[in-house]
Amino acid sequence: MTTNDHQMTITQLIILTAGTIFIILFSWFVSLREKRYHGIPRFFVFEGILISGLLQADVWFKDPFSVLQIISWILLLSSIPYAAGALILFHRHGEHGRNFENTTKLVTNGLYKYIRHPMYAALLFLAWGIFLKDINIVSIIIIIIVTIAVFITCKIEEGEMIRKFGDEYKEYMQKTRLWIPLII
Repeated sequence: MTTNDHQMTITQLIILTAGTIFIILFSWFVSLREKRYHGIPRFFVFEGILISGLLQADVWFKDPFSVLQIISWILLLSSIPYAAGALILFHRHGEHGRNFENTTKLVTNGLYKYIRHPMYAALLFLAWGIFLKDINIVSIIIIIIVTIAVFITCKIEEGEMIRKFGDEYKEYMQKTRLWIPLII
């Protein structure tokens, strides 16, 4: 891609604006108004994925059988069962408070038995899958920001969970990985 290819069309700018407004509202209503500040770095995760997806939209199906495209699709598709499985478990076992994020019971079964943050792992897989569609300086900067923001989000949220669940969450942390079972 040349530098000019990184410019957004009017349609993409409209989608970016609407998406950003949605992300701000989501961050406020789901996390920040509840004084759950992991929503701040998570905003940058969502925003980075949105921008990257918009900038890379025209190359998603270019050279579909290249190694990077295949790895990209594996990551993109892997994000679906991680996110869906986590949301289903969260809904079934979390005993919700005011919103789906505010569970009153720690969920430790299913995928949560092995990893603490399957939803953030799904976002990471999604971001890296988009990144691999077309590696360039802009996508490299975005993936670095998104990866760091996901990590910070997890660490802030873990502090929130320790304050909420105490030793139960600390013990849970000792038995599980951050994003990928048996690895990290």
